[in-house]
Amino acid sequence: MITIIDYGSGNISAIGNIYEKLNIPFSIAQTPEQVLGAEKLFLPGVGAFDETIAKLDETGFREALDIQVLKNKIPIIGICVGMQILAESSDEGKLPGLGYIKGRVKKIDETLLKDKPKLPHLGWNSAEVQKRSQLFEGIDHEIGFYFLHTYYFECNNPADVLATTTYGKSFASAVSHENVYGIQFHPEKSHHNGVKLLHNFALL
Repeated sequence: MITIIDYGSGNISAIGNIYEKLNIPFSIAQTPEQVLGAEKLFLPGVGAFDETIAKLDETGFREALDIQVLKNKIPIIGICVGMQILAESSDEGKLPGLGYIKGRVKKIDETLLKDKPKLPHLGWNSAEVQKRSQLFEGIDHEIGFYFLHTYYFECNNPADVLATTTYGKSFASAVSHENVYGIQFHPEKSHHNGVKLLHNFALL
């Protein structure tokens, strides 16, 4: 069963609706104790890096996540800011990230955008898979995914980059390390591809 973490950040209802239509069992964790009993974890996130990390700390979810992810090796996926807080730190804030994947979150360089619209990176774009993963099985790469962000995850180890997207420059739009996954785009807004990816995560 997939457990969606409800710590006051992210549109958990949209994710839940997709899993309900797929007839995939899921639960919503509103306490750290519920996280400790999870088989797979889904970490949403919207807003600023520090604000999101602070919510995890204030609600006590961070300690429970550390136990499940680092000790018990439970699969976890973070989306949007939920992916960014998997990093060690961010140029956007001062608080330390979860540090599950080594790297730092940086702001997209507007000087590289040229004739493109400025920030945020908004709309549909492709995600070029860099290493084989069940997460991207059956994805239509011509359609791509829906993005809305200003910052991106820069991995210390290129082997942790699962997929890349180009907006001014190439950046990691999906990352993975052992049992930890992160995607910068919004699967709940990415129609067929988003539904397929969420289904794939359930099968990991």
